[in-house]
Amino acid sequence: MSKNIVIVGGGIVGLCTAYFLNKEGHNVSVIDKSDITSGASFVNAGYITPSHIIPMASPGKITQGLKWMFNSASPFYMKPRWDVDFFKWSWYFHKSSTAAKVAKAIPFIKDINLLSFDLYQGIKDSGDLGDFQLERKGLLMLYKTQKSFDHEMAVAEKAKFLGLEVKQLDKKALSLVEPNIEIDAQGAIHYECDGHTTPTEFMPKMLAYLKSVDVTIKTNEEVLGISVSKGKISEIKTNLNNYTPDEVVLAAGSWSGVLAKKLEMKLPLQAGKGYRINVERSTGIQMPSILMESSMAVTPMNGFTRFAGTMEFSGINTTIRKERVAAIAKGASNFYPNLKINIDEMNAAKTGMRPVTPDGLPYIGKSDTISNLTFATGHAMMGWSLGPATGKLVSELINEQRTSMNISAFNPNRKF
Repeated sequence: MSKNIVIVGGGIVGLCTAYFLNKEGHNVSVIDKSDITSGASFVNAGYITPSHIIPMASPGKITQGLKWMFNSASPFYMKPRWDVDFFKWSWYFHKSSTAAKVAKAIPFIKDINLLSFDLYQGIKDSGDLGDFQLERKGLLMLYKTQKSFDHEMAVAEKAKFLGLEVKQLDKKALSLVEPNIEIDAQGAIHYECDGHTTPTEFMPKMLAYLKSVDVTIKTNEEVLGISVSKGKISEIKTNLNNYTPDEVVLAAGSWSGVLAKKLEMKLPLQAGKGYRINVERSTGIQMPSILMESSMAVTPMNGFTRFAGTMEFSGINTTIRKERVAAIAKGASNFYPNLKINIDEMNAAKTGMRPVTPDGLPYIGKSDTISNLTFATGHAMMGWSLGPATGKLVSELINEQRTSMNISAFNPNRKF
């Protein structure tokens, strides 16, 4: 039976959810407080990463963050501030960062990433969006030191055990896969299972397609109030309209926690700010890569090379810290000595807010107190990778179908 469904949030997760719900014959509206031309869904590294099997909440991460707390140029920066929600989230993060919890999370992360890659391919094969970049060259983890190599090999062994394609490359082998640029690295771990896209190409095409099939896209609308009656959302009030949906999907990224408070719900979530620099001249870079010691990503996209990275916990804001942009540029030149990102490219840097849960796993599932509310948020650095899978899973939940995978680890009602 067709339902009237309101999706709050027009990022990659919200749009993919609209895509799959529309395919099921529902009347779908997407509400976003922005014009859907910027933010995390536009400035990310574009990776589809089955190899990223380790959640951000892992042993030693909080200790690392505390060491870097007073260095605003560090890759993992937590701005010192008095914020009760942040204190609680940090404590939950600490509790989640155990080897046992990481081991439990790994198969779920792998499965949802593989599902998402298949769905990206399905979207492309359907022709709905026309042509868009979707490549499976894999991902290089470039390393300079034995310490970094040892760390990544431990992850690679886990990935191999799970059936993912992984290869070790020495300097000579690295030069064969990246022949057009000098790389200052000892070698790389090549996760052949990974893929990449161009977000600024995919997002407008998805928006155009959704509009063409009568999905209602409401931009520059902010949710001001949500009314609940008899255990169901009865009305959503924005600055421009009122909605009376049958079902609601909360896919508002870093703003999801704020909206959950309007429902008197606690949804532990913090905004993790990331930065990107686009280099629109030729770089010679052909392979997506993580520069391990620089803690940043490099992606050859359609028309430019993107350098992205950092995780900054400083609350919800769009302030661009020049020292963090400069750190990305410096990190790139450390691995590509003949590549210098210039001042104009740095000045054009953009930022986006990634919603981070305490255990590094997304919230995907139905509310246990509001029967017509489904959560689809908290994907941290994997939002782009997991957009289609999340959309598909949400559509299955709303249709009361068996989900494509076990999603128990993503339960939004879980305790920390």
